[in-house]
This record gives sequence, structure tokens and C-alpha cells, in this order.
Amino acid sequence: MSKKLHLTPDQIKPLMTGLGSCIATDKITVEGRPVRFMYREQPLFNGDSGWRFLSGLESDAYMENARNQGTHDVNIIANVAPSVLPFLNAPIGSAFEKPHGEGDFQEAGDWEPDED
Repeated sequence: MSKKLHLTPDQIKPLMTGLGSCIATDKITVEGRPVRFMYREQPLFNGDSGWRFLSGLESDAYMENARNQGTHDVNIIANVAPSVLPFLNAPIGSAFEKPHGEGDFQEAGDWEPDED
């Protein structure tokens, strides 16, 4: 099943090319909701940037269903949410959030990556 992205191909501009892919929830890529939480973990596969993007509206049950997420070029997320651009070169282990959903991203000081 192919998902219809929020942005059409002609709306996607080269804002952040060459960084690789990321994982983002459908709330962002399909519904067009803003990114409110982003973190960078060790890449899972070749070409993976390690970036993960969430709207902050995802429940645990939503996140447990892999069909609610997709692998996308980071450039698509940069087009959906240009506010992520200044943070995309942050190192692995970085996490940023918009605590009140608006305004600028801040470091998510209490975030830690999941232990496998």
C-alpha cells in the first residue's frame, strides 16, 4: 500500500540533500502535522541518517504499529517542517522538542535513547 504524502512532488524543494533517510510518523508526512519532537540515534541501515521525527501526538499504541511510520529522505521532512533545518547536523544522541508545540526547538534534556 502506498501512502499519499502531505506534500506533492512539485512542492518538495532541495533544502537538505545528501543526509540520507529518516523515520517519521504518518502524522507528519501524511497528515502534515508539525514536528514537535526529533532525535538522532545510531543508524539502523545503510543510508539511514538516524533521525526520527514525531508530532508529539502519537500514542504508544500508534507507535507500536509500524504501518504508522515510514522511511523518507530527510529532505522531505525539511520541506514539511523547515524549522528542523538548523538541527539536522546535530550528532547522534541529540534530541530536540517544542515543549509547548510552538516556538523554537529546545534540547530535550531528559531524553535518553531506548536500550536494546
